[in-house]
Amino acid sequence: MTLDVRNLRFAYRHQEVLRSVDLSAAEGELVCVLGANGAGKTTLFRAVLRLIDGFGGEVLLDGTDTRRLAVREIARRIAYVPQAYSPTFDYSVFETVLMGTHVLSGSIRGPLTRENEVAASMLDLLGIAHLADRGLGELSGGERQLVLIARALAQRSKMIVMDEPAANLDYGNQLRVMGEAHRLARQGYLVLLSTHSPQHALWFADRVVVLDKGVVQACGAPGTVLTPELIEAVYGVSVELQQMRTAWGAVPVLAPDLERVGPVVAHE
Repeated sequence: MTLDVRNLRFAYRHQEVLRSVDLSAAEGELVCVLGANGAGKTTLFRAVLRLIDGFGGEVLLDGTDTRRLAVREIARRIAYVPQAYSPTFDYSVFETVLMGTHVLSGSIRGPLTRENEVAASMLDLLGIAHLADRGLGELSGGERQLVLIARALAQRSKMIVMDEPAANLDYGNQLRVMGEAHRLARQGYLVLLSTHSPQHALWFADRVVVLDKGVVQACGAPGTVLTPELIEAVYGVSVELQQMRTAWGAVPVLAPDLERVGPVVAHE
């Protein structure tokens, strides 16, 4: 699976949102899209998923323009994990993941043994099989996010688009979800993911794309692209990029100038 976005342009009425955006990715990569609020991240994802029309430029999947693909064919190639999900009905975890297999059957009949096996295997893969009979409303935010990832995997698509999957999660669940995205890329998936945290990109991404006001400001390896100068230009905060020595080896850490952000309580 390959993704190529070429000279992508889009405007809502007269408000230009994306300008000449170029992006490429392939199986086995975790590509993080960074940018401040309003930078165009979600609009970019909606164009990739063909959830909006009227954009200029091209979005190619395996070399084929998505305008030439039926919606069902796009769903077979790309799975989507939304930014937030509030279930209307309290479906069980297993039922929710099973919904992802519908694209495999293409009919309104009940699920066959194959679909049930796919759903069960995705729960096992993410280590949440013990939640199978729980209702979505009973889960924590992190658990629910893992269920949505399992549902996306049940489509058996080789590309997964995740719109800020770590948003509104506690610290531990942020790391678990980002670690899962990284693990999926290592298993051969193409993972395209947006995040508000440059730190997440430093720790987990293979490549980053930095959007600012709808324009790609930088693209490349996180350790090369995410310079203090770029982060200050995009987010308006001064940072230092440091290497912290840990029991697991050197870890890159962004240290902000807190005195310039606001009052700081010093901790010895």
